[in-house]
Amino acid sequence: MLQPRIIPCLLLSSDGLIKTVRFANPKYVGDPINAVRIFNEKEADELVVLDIEATALGREPNYKQIERLAFECRMPLCYGGGVGTLEQAKRIIGLGVEKVAMSSAAIERPALITEIAEEVGVQSVVVVLDVMADPAGGYQLRTHNAGRRAPISPFEFARLAQAAGAGEIVVNSIDHDGMMKGYDIELAKRMCAEVSVPVSILGGAGSLDDVGKLIRECGIVGAAAGSLFVFKGALKAVLINYPNRAKRESVVAAALGRA
Repeated sequence: MLQPRIIPCLLLSSDGLIKTVRFANPKYVGDPINAVRIFNEKEADELVVLDIEATALGREPNYKQIERLAFECRMPLCYGGGVGTLEQAKRIIGLGVEKVAMSSAAIERPALITEIAEEVGVQSVVVVLDVMADPAGGYQLRTHNAGRRAPISPFEFARLAQAAGAGEIVVNSIDHDGMMKGYDIELAKRMCAEVSVPVSILGGAGSLDDVGKLIRECGIVGAAAGSLFVFKGALKAVLINYPNRAKRESVVAAALGRA
């Protein structure tokens, strides 16, 4: 039976971890391998690692770094950043990564989703959608670190991605990124209604109450977060953290009315 997942999301930049606010103002938060080891100790449900520079700079995924991360990681690992070909995806999966994530390349050529799914399995293909509110109403789908607007709505593309073979959709709210004031629940509910594959929501979590609210409103989803698991306290001191199993189970049970 599927269960909600509470997922740390780490952003890579120049071999270090950073955290952004609305995709800008990056703050260095530490070494990725050290963070992975801490999340191992905390028994995190899953880990998402996204290289936010690879696509923007037009470079290959850093396979040496990916191999080190996969070697250290004791939980399911999803890696994204710079993936634009079937060969790249196969190489990443071959390094021990369970899921490969795509964004810009999949939006530009949806057939890539099908090609990769047929080779590595639907369960290993994740499509990340960076979404922002449209001043005229509704939502825009953005690419290249929010620098470009895609000519399709995020909901339409989510349906297309599912039909093409994506096994999971990650929805990243640009407006809520790093704000730590709660998820975009409206966006999350709309996306969950559009597709039947697992959906993970990223952007805005500032507390476990926010995680609980997302699960309560949307049901079986992945509650992904960056700032929540790398900062601590009102002053946002850098501290890699994650709730223990009992606390996670309590949050999920309360949200689903099982407490």
